[in-house]
Amino acid sequence: MWRCPKCGREFKNTNQNHSCGEPPKTVDAYIAAQPDDIQPLLRQVRNTIRTALPDVEERISWGMPTYWKKHNIIHFAASKKHLGLYPGEEAIEFFSDRLKEYKASKGTVQFPYSKPLPLELIAEIAKWCYETDNHH
Repeated sequence: MWRCPKCGREFKNTNQNHSCGEPPKTVDAYIAAQPDDIQPLLRQVRNTIRTALPDVEERISWGMPTYWKKHNIIHFAASKKHLGLYPGEEAIEFFSDRLKEYKASKGTVQFPYSKPLPLELIAEIAKWCYETDNHH
């Protein structure tokens, strides 16, 4: 077991990525709590989704940035080596041909930090989730 030196929580994995203390209350706070080199990527995804879905509410749900209008539409989160996008299972199936180069599983896709983020695709996925009322 590994214990975080900041918050004292114990994890199975050494240097487990987690939020120390209280979860962030805003997306700004969420981004600010991430490593400095990851913050610009998170801002890019945030701006992409906000532009694609201008009339939805931004909030924190499940401890991650979430876009909401009567229900959760899409989430994203920072991990150690990738950005996770959580559009739901139906979206992953619908966009499966365009997600082949990424690790995708039931309801989520991982975009590694080592590759440029596919911002246009992220915008399309967000719009599809909103327009089809497919929510996560």
